[in-house]
Amino acid sequence: MRIFFLLMLFLNCFVNSANAQSEVISDAKINKLVQQAWDDFKDANFEKSLITSRVALNYATASKNNYLIAKSYKIIAGNYNELSEFDKAIFFYNKSLTYANKTNNDSIKYSLHNNLGNIFCFEKKQFDKGIDYYKKSIAYSLKINDISQVYYTNVNIAWAYFDIGKFKEGYPYLKFVGNNIEKYGDKSTEIVVNMLNGMYSSYLSNNDTANAYFLSAIAAGQNSDEKSDLSYAHLEYSKFLTKTKKFKEAYDNLTAYNQITEELYNQEKLKKASIAGFNLELDEYKRQIDKIENEKISQYQSLKKSRIIVILFVLISLILLVLIITLIKNIRFKKKHNLELLQAKEIAEEASLLKTQFISTISHELRTPLYGVVGITNMLLEEHKELAQSQHLSSLKFSARYLLSLVNDILQINKIEENKVILENLTFNISDEITMIKNSLSFLSQKNNNKIKVYIDPCIPEYLIGDKLRLAQILMNLVSNALKFTKDGEVEIIVNLNKVEEKFYFLEFHIKDNGVGIAVVDQNKIFEKFVQVGRKEEDYQGTGLGLSIVKRLLGLFGSKINLESNIGEGTSFSFVIPFEHDPQKTKKIIDEIEVDLTSSEVYKILIVEDNLINQLVTKKIIEKNNYVCKVVDDGFAALDIIEKENFDLILMDINMPLMNGFETTKRIRLKGISTPIVALTAFDKDEITDEAISSGINDIIVKPFEPIKLFKIISYLIKEAKNVG
Repeated sequence: MRIFFLLMLFLNCFVNSANAQSEVISDAKINKLVQQAWDDFKDANFEKSLITSRVALNYATASKNNYLIAKSYKIIAGNYNELSEFDKAIFFYNKSLTYANKTNNDSIKYSLHNNLGNIFCFEKKQFDKGIDYYKKSIAYSLKINDISQVYYTNVNIAWAYFDIGKFKEGYPYLKFVGNNIEKYGDKSTEIVVNMLNGMYSSYLSNNDTANAYFLSAIAAGQNSDEKSDLSYAHLEYSKFLTKTKKFKEAYDNLTAYNQITEELYNQEKLKKASIAGFNLELDEYKRQIDKIENEKISQYQSLKKSRIIVILFVLISLILLVLIITLIKNIRFKKKHNLELLQAKEIAEEASLLKTQFISTISHELRTPLYGVVGITNMLLEEHKELAQSQHLSSLKFSARYLLSLVNDILQINKIEENKVILENLTFNISDEITMIKNSLSFLSQKNNNKIKVYIDPCIPEYLIGDKLRLAQILMNLVSNALKFTKDGEVEIIVNLNKVEEKFYFLEFHIKDNGVGIAVVDQNKIFEKFVQVGRKEEDYQGTGLGLSIVKRLLGLFGSKINLESNIGEGTSFSFVIPFEHDPQKTKKIIDEIEVDLTSSEVYKILIVEDNLINQLVTKKIIEKNNYVCKVVDDGFAALDIIEKENFDLILMDINMPLMNGFETTKRIRLKGISTPIVALTAFDKDEITDEAISSGINDIIVKPFEPIKLFKIISYLIKEAKNVG
């Protein structure tokens, strides 16, 4: 059948070339076909539009009507543009422009230049080329005195400049739009103009004005058929909300953008249209061969020998055959390549899931024994004061803490890569935070005989609001790194006030050392995962994750790290982070987190834990605070004892044999018991939060933990339960 099809195609080509003509119909009928193709395109019936425009193009070519040929190619290009086949769209727009330039119709020239500007700016991201097309489009609009088209193109140019952050260059075009909106604006541009005003107001940090413009854009989009523009309004609003740290609303708008985008492209229509597009490409190749064939025939019209004519026909047929075979092979190759890409994507997703599960399992299995090691070490140091100076116990505690830090680093880098880290708003004193970091690193500074110097700008307010935990992690990594690579020297921690914008104070941090320094050739490597740059062939301890985590955490703050260093001259890291200063908000946060631990009341605590060592450690910590506690080994024992005794709070392990902590909690709640339950677990908190809440657990604390943190949670939950009661 395939050979028969090819033979018929060759025969048809030969007959056409021999007759040197195609069927000719009136221009009015061709124009009617072109209009039908345009109507189908506007209704998003791409398959039908491509088929109709192909027929119109054949007739227009036979009629040699350059204007109708240009219009047909323009509709074909528009279909490919909507189907995201942008290279093909550019090809056919240029074909249309070639024929349009042979006419005196400046209106279609305007439209083609505008459409090419859209593709190069918003799809190919070649903004200079796209804006050049826009400006040529405006020239044709002015030539035909169509100011409304100038208005629309100005909207596009402003949008293009804003997309690449050139707000000053784009503002004159937006200003022109604003001055003429009442005269030329309509519902089709209302969404975009409001969105652009929102983007420009955001650039000027006029956040209230920007927010109002974005909301107006979205409201206009919801009452309009321009769902594509509505999706972009949601996307830009999401970026603005992220900038203003309204992450929940930002996520909701990003979700709305994704939903609208999916609805706009019906996969079944794309599939059908691709078939029509394939037929169109065959016609295009056929037209090229017909052109060559006609040229050959005209060159050899003087030859009367039929043998030469037959040879020419065979040659042309062979060329056509090669082209068609090549085209079919290319299509098959694309299908095979797409299938391989899909399979590779599925394999990558499966590998990512396995990696996450592996890291989660390993971290849990390491944290459980580490809880026992740290806990028992603390118990020995507290119960036997004479061992406080023991180098062996101090080394044991340091090693356990180091291993815990390694586990936390691996988890942290994994969570950042999967976009699971969200910055928190906590009140803090920058001087207290840096003093704590300095004290915690005193062991490391003494080891290499280093001094830590601190300078904090007195203009910085006493209390700031931001994610102090991530800030502390950044500083801990940088300062500890400086101490490791400096001997008999000093490390400086400098915090200056960079600038103030409304309630936000931009702090500039400098971490300087006079250690061994970093070679220029290695400075781009040190922020990669698991990279350790060798310096003077010395063996430094570490995983190579610290600076990688620093770079990624600063990215969450919207900041970047700067490095200055040379071998033997020391190293300087610097970065800028904005923190909010709001005394009223600070007081509210402090009031919410302060917990009174001075109560003399004795609470009764139930510990549900299957690990004997962890039972011992947790019980010692609880009884140290003069609480009464009982310990059971599993969930069934817990269900049995709570029917006989009353407890003020239950500490519940999650990973237990027979029945896990979630199921145990569910059964406790089914009994109507409202006693507060705290999950005491080695799992990462983010992994179990949803299941913990749904099972009835009140709070989660991850082992190992600071006892003061546990007592705060216990005190708060017990008092809250009694107030409710």
